[in-house]
Amino acid sequence: MKQIFKLGALATAALLACAPGFAADNAAGQAAAAAPAASSADTQAAKQINKLADEYYEAYARFEPVWATESGDGRFFDQLGLSIAPRNRDRQMALYRGYQKRLQAIPRDRLNARDQASHDILQFELNAALRLSAFPEHLLPLDQMFNMPAFLANYAGGQGAQPLATAQDYRAYLSRLTQLAPYIDQAIANMREGVKRGIVHPREPMQSLLPQLKQLVAAKPEDSIFYTPIKNLPAGFSDADKTKLTADYRKTLADNLNPALKRLAQYVEQDYLPATRTTAGWNALPQGEAWYAARVAAMTTTTLSPAQIHEIGLKEVARIQGEYGKIGPKMGYDGPAAGLPRWVSQQQKYKPFTSDQQVIEVFQKLDATVRTKLPALFVLTPKAPLEVRLEPELTRETASDHYTSPAADGSRPGVFWSVVNDPKQYGKTGMVTLYLHEGQPGHHFHLALTQELGLPNFRKFGGNTAFTEGWALYAETLGKEMGLFEQPEDYFGHLNDEMLRAARLVVDTGMHSKGWSREQAIAYFKDTLGYSDLEARAQIERYMVMPGQALAYKIGALKIVELRQRAQAALGDRFKLPEFHKVVLDEGTLPLAVLEAKVDRWIAASK
Repeated sequence: MKQIFKLGALATAALLACAPGFAADNAAGQAAAAAPAASSADTQAAKQINKLADEYYEAYARFEPVWATESGDGRFFDQLGLSIAPRNRDRQMALYRGYQKRLQAIPRDRLNARDQASHDILQFELNAALRLSAFPEHLLPLDQMFNMPAFLANYAGGQGAQPLATAQDYRAYLSRLTQLAPYIDQAIANMREGVKRGIVHPREPMQSLLPQLKQLVAAKPEDSIFYTPIKNLPAGFSDADKTKLTADYRKTLADNLNPALKRLAQYVEQDYLPATRTTAGWNALPQGEAWYAARVAAMTTTTLSPAQIHEIGLKEVARIQGEYGKIGPKMGYDGPAAGLPRWVSQQQKYKPFTSDQQVIEVFQKLDATVRTKLPALFVLTPKAPLEVRLEPELTRETASDHYTSPAADGSRPGVFWSVVNDPKQYGKTGMVTLYLHEGQPGHHFHLALTQELGLPNFRKFGGNTAFTEGWALYAETLGKEMGLFEQPEDYFGHLNDEMLRAARLVVDTGMHSKGWSREQAIAYFKDTLGYSDLEARAQIERYMVMPGQALAYKIGALKIVELRQRAQAALGDRFKLPEFHKVVLDEGTLPLAVLEAKVDRWIAASK
């Protein structure tokens, strides 16, 4: 998963603009299918759409500068943004309504193919943003999956998207820390309003949040995780810079940030937790059913209803359990198919590691093998390099395996971060599919390429979860064609990851639409995936505070598989898999309806 969305929605506005997960309906996709690209583009219309696209991205990046940082845009390292403030939210939506009117006035049929795609994507994103703006998501500004203090703490080691190499970098990070105190106070004000209106998170996830917040509170500046940059001051800094930076960090932490973090932890413990709800689903909130439907549409970029997605999930779970029945005996298992995951988790032979270095060496060897397989499947590949690294110790306990995009200026490669906390408990069965998802041809091929295609900034740095995670999940299936699933345990690992994504369709819609309890969802995960109570609880509590987000993975992958099968059936011997992959990837991230229309045009042209 791309890192920022592994943690959760960056902020309310990250659901209201071009961050992963945006679409409202399939009108743009239908338009794309109905009208082929203009044979001769209208210069005036092209100027209008590109000007609008640039203004839209610039506005969004300034409302959400941390999101821009995560996406590879390095212009806002010193800005935090305050999009959760109601006045800023209103300003943002007012801008979007103006952009929507301007977009409607641009004649789509006078644009070339690439600008038509920009038109369609803008329509999806603006429609979704304005639809979601009807719901007060800013009143739920933090949870255990994402909260801005913890997110900035992950930058403190200098290994993430926020660089800490120069004195200017240090000042930029300090600027964000200075802005974090008023951000915290705004979050508290929002939560107080949410309590008054009955718009609060479920209890258990917030109980998981509280230890995170308490851990960030330090008795003195030198004990704070945010003081880490000062402990790692580069030797090449001048004495004057070292002295001033040390004094400025110490003062900001002592006078502003530490007191604000303490206020936040105390508020959550003493006031917010007693007001949290005992229900699991979003449908328990005011307008919750419509709110969840809007999130589902935004995250999946489809018009599928929660009920339809629930049924898709049940069918996929049954299909994968059928595959378990075939692979289990090859692994030495002769029990019921549904029990295979739990049995595998108990087999010591699948936990062969004694050090984290051994784990990373397996990934590096796999990386070398995959590189030899890729030319047979791809004619379009990114120029940016990919590196495989261990997650730094500073953030290892709270991180999950993830990918970070290259810096747009080439100063940072794409990185697959492997998280190893206890190597003796690290299972090897899922390593192949994990690499294919987080590395290449998964996130790296999509996200690094998107930066290299000469797209407008809102497409270069934007995207949607259904395509982003759908492509990465589809990329896992290519392990079979690469000959990487010859060992039954590796193929089981692939199936087990698929099962997770399928089971998510069931529990997410179950809780937020069908009235499932938290305990019912946990039991389903334990029975279906063989998870321990702790593992199942962590997953289910993620879905409780991020409704709809986990649906995007499987829905996106199923659409790409469907389009591939459609092209193969239509073209027969003329179907070339590398060309199909090029069609899917060569315009960056698209809403699924727009992608489908594009593939249909390619099929027609190829005939």
